[in-house]
Amino acid sequence: MKSFASALGPRILLDESSVLDIGGCFVNDVDIAPGRAIPDDGDPRIDHSLEGFLFTCGPDHIRHPDQIAGETDGRAYPLHGSFSSHPAEITFWEMQGEDAECHAHVPVVTADGGRVLLERHWRIDSATGEVCLQDRVTNTGDKPIARVHMYHMNIGAWLFDDAVHLSGAMFEDGQMPWNFGPEPGSVFCVPAAREGEAWAEVALGPIAAIGGSTLKVRFRTDTLPYLQIWRNQKAPAHVLGIEPVSHRLASRSELAGTGELQWLQPGESADYALRFAFT
Repeated sequence: MKSFASALGPRILLDESSVLDIGGCFVNDVDIAPGRAIPDDGDPRIDHSLEGFLFTCGPDHIRHPDQIAGETDGRAYPLHGSFSSHPAEITFWEMQGEDAECHAHVPVVTADGGRVLLERHWRIDSATGEVCLQDRVTNTGDKPIARVHMYHMNIGAWLFDDAVHLSGAMFEDGQMPWNFGPEPGSVFCVPAAREGEAWAEVALGPIAAIGGSTLKVRFRTDTLPYLQIWRNQKAPAHVLGIEPVSHRLASRSELAGTGELQWLQPGESADYALRFAFT
C-alpha cells in the first residue's frame, strides 16, 4: 500500500497489488475502512478488496457470479468481475506540490478472454480536501465486452450512532437512517440521474467518531446512472457500502434481455468519475 495525501483531506492507502483501489482511509487519524468486519463470499480476491474503503467492480461483470454465455463447461464471471487482484503500473506520482496526484495503467484479462486497459487518475485537492478519481476503460481485445462498472465505498458501521443518516435527492424522502430495512442487512438500488444534472451527490453523516464529519460522494451519472446502498450487520460483518453503478439491480440475463446491457467494441472506451470529501 502507498500512502497518498495532500495538505487537506483524508490520507488514503492505494493498493498497487489490486487496481490501485483504496485500502485504508484515515479521517482525523481514524481508519474508516471496514477491515475484517465483512462477509466472506468465498473469493479471496474480493475478500481482500472488500476490507478496504473503495474497490472497483467490473470491467466484464458486476455483482454476483453469472454464467459466461456460450460456455459449455459451466464457467462463470467471478464475483464482482475481473478487476480485483490485477496489479497497477504507476506512471506518475506527485505529492510535493499543493495537490497530490497519481496516474496508473492497469492491463486486465477478463474472465471470458477479453483484454481491457484501465487508465486511472487520482487527485486530492489541497484547497478543499476532495479526493477525485477519473477512470477510462478501453477494450484492447478483439471482441466486445459488456460496459459495466461499480464503485464499492465501504465504511465500518461500528463508527455510526443513531444520528447518522444517508441523504440525497435520489431518496424518496431526501434522507433515511443508515440502518434501513430489515436486520441483519439490506440492499436497494435507485436511479441517481436527475434531468439537467451531470453529477449526483449522496451524503452519509454526521459521524461523531470522526469529529462529526459527513462523507459526501459525487459521481458522473452518464455512465453511473444508479446508486446502490448495501449494509450487512450479520456478525462478523458490520459494514455499509455506497455504490455508484452502471446498471440497476437485476441479473445479467435480464439486463441483456431488455437491451440495457451495452457493449464496448474493440478500441472503444468508457469514462467514469467519482469524488468524495469529508466536510
